Amino acid sequence: MGRAWTARAGGLLVSVSLLGACTLGPDFKQPDAPETARYLPPSAGAERVGGQRLARGAEVPSRWWERFGSGELTSLIDEGIAHNSDLHAAEAAVRIAEANARVVAASLFPVVTGSFAPTRQRDPVSTLQSNAASGAAVYSVNTAQLSVSFVPDVFGGTRRNIESAQAQVEVADFQREAVYQTLAANIALAAIQEASLRGQVMVTQRLITLQTQLLGLLRKQSDAGQIALPDVLAQETALAQTKLLLPPLQRQLDQQRNLLATLTGKMPSGYDGRGFILSHFRLPRDLPLSLPAELVRQRPDVRAAEATLHSANAQIGVAIVNRLPQLTLTANAGSSAATVAKLFTAGTGFWFLGANAAQVLFDAGQLKAKQTVAEETFMQAAAQYRSTVIQGVRNVADTLAALKSDADAVNASIAAERAASRNIELLRQQVDRGQISLPSLITAQQAYLQTSLARVQAEAARLADTVALFQALGGGWWNRPIAVVVEERVTR
Repeated sequence: MGRAWTARAGGLLVSVSLLGACTLGPDFKQPDAPETARYLPPSAGAERVGGQRLARGAEVPSRWWERFGSGELTSLIDEGIAHNSDLHAAEAAVRIAEANARVVAASLFPVVTGSFAPTRQRDPVSTLQSNAASGAAVYSVNTAQLSVSFVPDVFGGTRRNIESAQAQVEVADFQREAVYQTLAANIALAAIQEASLRGQVMVTQRLITLQTQLLGLLRKQSDAGQIALPDVLAQETALAQTKLLLPPLQRQLDQQRNLLATLTGKMPSGYDGRGFILSHFRLPRDLPLSLPAELVRQRPDVRAAEATLHSANAQIGVAIVNRLPQLTLTANAGSSAATVAKLFTAGTGFWFLGANAAQVLFDAGQLKAKQTVAEETFMQAAAQYRSTVIQGVRNVADTLAALKSDADAVNASIAAERAASRNIELLRQQVDRGQISLPSLITAQQAYLQTSLARVQAEAARLADTVALFQALGGGWWNRPIAVVVEERVTR
C-alpha cells in the first residue's frame, strides 16, 4: 500500500511539473537605448573642454577621486564609505530585498510538516463504544504523521512573483550604488568647498594686512600734515568693511567642516581638523565621456528605474494568474498506536492524498481591477524610466556646458587678479611718495578683493564640475569587484 501511495504521489507531481511549464504574462524587454550620440545641441559646437581632454568611450575609474591627487581626500572618502550611516542603511536594504526574494522563491516548493501528538483519554463506555481496539474505557493514542501541502505553479504566477522580487533586489542594489556614488561626490564637493572658503578667508586676510599697512602710511602722512583727516577715515572705513567679510566666511568654513564630519559618520566634535587647500588638488587632464547609449547602463538611478520597470512588468503576470483557477495539493501519512513502541507497526499506518481546485466566480470585478492596477503601474514606471534617462543625459550635458566655460572663467579671473594686484602695488608706491588719489586707492582695493575671490571661486567651480562629471557618468561602479557580482546577478 505504501508503494502504491508513493507511485500515485510521484505521478501526480510529475504531471503538475509538466503543467507548470507555461508562464503567463508579458516577458520583460529591456528599453531601447537613446539613439543620440551627443549631449549638447549642435549649436553649442564641439563637445570640448578647455585645458582638459575628453576621451570618448574611455572607462570611468571606480575610484575616480584619486585622479585629483589628494591623499587627504582619498582618505576622507574611504572613511565615509566605511562609516557613513546612510550607506549602511542602503546595504541593509539590499539584504532585506534578498531575504524577501528568498521568501517568495520558497513558494515553488512544497511545505512539509512533521508532528507527534500523544493523548490520554476516557470514553463513556456505558453509552458509547470505546475507540480503543481492546475496548478499554481509558486508553492512550500516539499519532506521528507527515503532512505535505503544495501549490503547483501551473500558470507561472509564482515564477512571475519571483521575477518581480529579484527585480526588487536589483532596485536595492542600484539604490545602494547611488548612495555610494552620491556619498563619494558629496565628500569631494564638500572638501573642495572647504578649500574654497579657506582660500577666500586667506584672500580677505591678505587684503586686511595690506589695508592696515596703507592705513599706517596714511596716518603718518596725516600727522605730518600732508593729507587731510577725511582721507584717513576713508581708509579706516574700507578696512572695516573688509573685516566685515571675515565672520560670515569663517562661519561657512566651520559649517563645511561639520558637514565633512557628518558625511564621514562622525560627530562634529570628533572631526580631526584636517584642512584642504585648492592648490593641493590636481585637476584631471583626461576626462572620460561615455555615449548616451552607454550612460543608461552606467548610471545607478537609470538602472534602478529599469529594475523597477521590470518588477512592475512581472506583476502584470501575477495579476493575470490570480484570475485563473488555483490548485492546491495536500497529503498526509503517518501512524497511530496505543504506545510509542507500536508506532509504524503493521496495521497502524494511515495516509491521505487530496487536491483542491478553486475558481473565483464573482468578486464584483476586484481581480480585473487589480490587473488594471498592475498594467497602469507598469505604464507609470515606464514614464518614470524615460524621465530618469532624460535627466541623466541632462546632468552630463549641464556638466559639459559648465566645464566648457570653467577654463575661460579661471583664465579670466587669474588675469584680472594680476592686473588688480599690479594696480594696487603702483598705488601703494604713490602713497609712499605722497602722491595719493584716495578714490583710486579705494577702488583698487575693492577690485583686488573681488578679483581674488573670483579667482578662488572659479578654481573651485572647475574642480567641482569635474567631480560632477564623474558622478554624472555613473562613477565607474561596474569596475569594482563587488559590482561585477551585482551585474552578473542582474544579467541572470
